[in-house]
Amino acid sequence: MSYDYLVVGAGLFGAIFAHEAALKGKKVKVIEKRDHIAGNIYTKEVEGIQVHEYGAHIFHTSDKEIWDYVNQFAEFNRYTNSPVANYKGEIYNLPFNMNTFNKLWGVVTPAEAQAKIEEQKAILGGKTPENLEEQAISLVGTDIYEKLIKDYTEKQWGKACTELPAFIIRRLPVRLTYDNNYFNDTYHGIPIGGYTQIVEKMLDHDNIDVETGVDFFAHKEEYLATYPKIVFTGMIDEFFDYELGELEYRSLRFETETLDMENYQGNAVVNYTDAKTPYTRIIEHKHFEYGKQPKTIITKEHSKTWEKGDEPYYPVNNDRNNHLYKAYKAKAEEQGNVIFGGRLGQYRYYDMHQVIAAALQCVRKELGY
Repeated sequence: MSYDYLVVGAGLFGAIFAHEAALKGKKVKVIEKRDHIAGNIYTKEVEGIQVHEYGAHIFHTSDKEIWDYVNQFAEFNRYTNSPVANYKGEIYNLPFNMNTFNKLWGVVTPAEAQAKIEEQKAILGGKTPENLEEQAISLVGTDIYEKLIKDYTEKQWGKACTELPAFIIRRLPVRLTYDNNYFNDTYHGIPIGGYTQIVEKMLDHDNIDVETGVDFFAHKEEYLATYPKIVFTGMIDEFFDYELGELEYRSLRFETETLDMENYQGNAVVNYTDAKTPYTRIIEHKHFEYGKQPKTIITKEHSKTWEKGDEPYYPVNNDRNNHLYKAYKAKAEEQGNVIFGGRLGQYRYYDMHQVIAAALQCVRKELGY
């Protein structure tokens, strides 16, 4: 088969591009470094439970077009993300809402909660927040910052909150209602039977060939010479052999256990917000689909500094990295026959609905429809 596109990476962005291009009659080769498709949204059935192999993925969007699009490939349940925080054995609701404020301060009304926050944020003296610590205090006061934000955030990013930019926490959900729904979006849920099926269906087309366990960089020059156009969803700095310097990423390490009990923690996601607990959260996978299996599977999630050979998960979008990315983006535009997409190719933190929107925008621009 003579291909129109080589797609590097069988995650959500690459799969959508391949799917849409195939529907328009283009022939597409998809290669994937891992031994499976679906990238970080990959789920695997173990003990009858869909295990989120690369961390919790909860779909949410307010864009009906995106919701309708993804529902072509799976039926979604009504799962609502309502994580809880465990601070040294004290349990608090997330996002920060009246249940949180009542547990912490004993307040009952929104006016009482707001007054408490205003009293505590006065420590800033009205100054414009210059770092994450000051931004958090300006939103929720000192008590919540100290118990539920500071240590968790420092574990997650590997830096002191005073060294992190304010924008990371600018959209911190704070609600003066008794509502534990983390997302404000119109649509949310988990695909019944897991996420892998979505990518399987996207790539199930006569015009698409898929190979897993293939390293693009082992034959990079050959691919560039052979394929008229390449869609690259890996790390943009790696594509250019880090010649301008390395972008920063955060990585994750997962410890997954099968437990001979029906219910370990009573919730899909529990964040551990103290400094002493080495992991940031525990995921109990069965609760994403209201499972009743006799066993349960939990994953402890550890955040770590990315090093070569690790899986990159989060771009570190501070001024230094954003400036470096702009330089790589300029090189990418000079490259001509390569489209860079996804979280790593565009060095941007994307939720799933944002990946879908970006992929659709990209392929529609490319194919002119």
